[in-house]
This record gives sequence, C-alpha cells and structure tokens, in this order.
Amino acid sequence: MSTETTPPPAIDPRLLVREQGLSGYVTEFRRKLRSGDLGSVPVVLGLVLIAIIFQAITGKFLTAGNISNITLYIAGPGLISVGIVFVLLLGEIDLSLGSVAGVSAAVSAVLSVQHGMNEVLAAVIAVLAAVAIGALHGFFFAKIGVPAFVVTLAGLLAWSGLQGWVMGNTGTLNNIPNGFITKLDNYFFADVAAAYALAVIAVAGYLAAAVLGARSRRAAGLPAKANSEILLRAAVLAVLAFGGAYTLNQDRGLPLALVVFLGVVLVTDFVLRRTTYGRQVFAVGGGVEAARRAGINVAWVRISVFMISAGLAAVGGLFIASQSGFADKQLGSGNVLMNSIAAAVIGGTSLFGGRGKTWSALLGMLVIQSIVTGLDLQGISQSIQYMITGAVLLAAVVLDSVSRRTQKSSGRG
Repeated sequence: MSTETTPPPAIDPRLLVREQGLSGYVTEFRRKLRSGDLGSVPVVLGLVLIAIIFQAITGKFLTAGNISNITLYIAGPGLISVGIVFVLLLGEIDLSLGSVAGVSAAVSAVLSVQHGMNEVLAAVIAVLAAVAIGALHGFFFAKIGVPAFVVTLAGLLAWSGLQGWVMGNTGTLNNIPNGFITKLDNYFFADVAAAYALAVIAVAGYLAAAVLGARSRRAAGLPAKANSEILLRAAVLAVLAFGGAYTLNQDRGLPLALVVFLGVVLVTDFVLRRTTYGRQVFAVGGGVEAARRAGINVAWVRISVFMISAGLAAVGGLFIASQSGFADKQLGSGNVLMNSIAAAVIGGTSLFGGRGKTWSALLGMLVIQSIVTGLDLQGISQSIQYMITGAVLLAAVVLDSVSRRTQKSSGRG
C-alpha cells in the first residue's frame, strides 16, 4: 500500500506576511516599494506634510474652526469624486458631471422654490433625472460605441445649456431658509455625544469586520491577520476618530455633510470590494474582452457605472447649492469638475482603469482642500492655487504611470 501523501497546496508567499509579524510587514513593504505598489502611503504622508507646513506658516491651519470648514468644503465635490472613481475604474472619463450637478441643483430649486413642491421630493426628482442622464450617456457609450470622452463632452455642453434654460430669466434662486437643502451643508450635531458616538461606531465596526474576516479566512485554511495587527490598526483608527471628534466638538459639532460623505464612501467601498457587481466593475476595467469571456454583461456594467456617477454628481450638486446658499446658472462650472477628477487621481485611483478605491475621493479631496485652505489663509491668489493644484495632479499621474510601468517590469502588471 502506498504511503505517499498529497502535498499541501502551494500558497503565494506574499499572503503569509499576515502571519510573520513585524518582520513580515517590513519585507512586504520593501517588495511593494520595489514594485511601485505604494497604495495610499504617499497621499497620507502628503496630508501630514501639508498640515505641518501650513500650521508652521499660518499658525491657524490646525484650529478646530479651520478643520471643521474643510470637512464642509469637501462634501459636495467629494461626492462627485466618488462617482468619478467608478468611471475611472473602467478606464474611462466623464466630463459632464459638473454640468449634471448644476442642472440637478437647478431642477430641485425651481421645483421647490418656484413651484412650491416639497423640498425632499424635489431633490429626489432631481437625482432621478441625473440617473436618467447617466443612463443615456452609458447607452451611447456601451451600446452605440461612441467614446465616453465624446459622449460626456457633449453632455457637458448640453446639460449646461439645460441648466440655464431651467433657471430661466431668474438666474439665481436662494435656498428656502432653514429648509432641507439649506441644512445639508449647514447643519451640525451640536451634542458632543454625536461625534464621539460616530467614532465608537467606526472603531467597533472595523474591529467586528476585521475579526470576522480573519476568522473566516482561518476557517478556510487561508492566512489571516494576526490579532495583534488588528488591535494595532484599531488603536490607530481610534486615535484618529476620537481626535477628530474632539476637534469638531471644539467648534460647532459634527457636520451633517461629513456624516453623509463618509456614509457614501463606506457604502460604495463595500459595493466595490464585497459584492459581485463590484468585482465585475474591476474586471471590466482590467480587460473588456476577458470580462466578456467570463460571462459578464459588459454593456450593463458600463451603463450602470455612468448612472451611479451621475446620481452621485446630483447629490454633490445639492450640497454645493447648500454651501453657496443658492442655485444659479454657474453652479458646477469652474474648477468643480477638475477638482473632483483630480481628487480621485491624487487619492490613488488609476487613470488607466482596474485599480482604485472610493476612499481615494476622500483622501484626494482632503489634499486639494487642505492646499486651497492653507493658501487662502495666506491670501494667495486663485491663479496660484490653480497652478499648485495642477502640479499636484501631474505628480499623482506621473506616480501612477511609473507605478504601472514598475509593476509590469516586476511581472505584476
């Protein structure tokens, strides 16, 4: 009788880093450095550096009031940027989202202010109209074969014109005082317990997800994060979360806009990383033909992505209208679209498709708004701000290009 035993299945040694302690992570970091896979590390380090520089120069950057204002300013463009992440994951671009944000805010304002419709209902109709616009863009791109650049460039012009037509001769419509739209970017949970409760939920949620995930991996015979690592990550998150809660409570409290933005980022991150649909988006972005051969409905994925991006742009437009206090013919124009695209790329989403996270929108928008706010504190002109933001965007794209080239040369592209 043969006594031979079946050898255990081979495991990629890179997965074993979870069980090798600190030395394993040092080795893994060196490997990532050589292959150009740095993730969010450059962005986080950049944020820390920006905060140190502007605090040293102005002495006001890290005050509670300034940080609270930053969380308000990032919500509207940040929501648009989350939608752009979905489009970039396909390796495409959507140039219409600024106009979509503007026309959505216009529709909501006209219906509620001029026609007396309930504000919430008017906002819902505006968002649904934007989703329909996204479906139209996706149809021409996925079914007719018109390049996304051309479709959305046409949309940029068309919806900007529709925005002006909807507003009519009025030009500007002020938000209803203390109404739904007004509160989106101006409501704060003044009770200090609200910010701390959000911090507790964040840390507890991470711990629960990490522990359950590690347990599932071990049950399947896969390497999993050590408990010590999970506790260390939770401790770091706790410091950031409770520190942020304390800082916000020193000003006006927890902003509703920040809660909504973080909620959208979390939900969309779950969709992309934990659902079949999310895996299909990454698959289409990684290679259309391979995705089609795998049985993925490529046309539907493409159309749905443009619907999601347009819907989020509409929500972002409502927050921008709330921040400015009115809807007008210019809302969504200027640098809104460019900052939203730049935020996604600066945060780590690849322009070439197949790689990115919705957290990129949050990190990138924090970088851009921190730079803008710091320069405002110094009284620097907007033209200089544009040049600096452009330089940061170029640096992010260069880093992405070099990273992809390095990964290909190391056999991981």
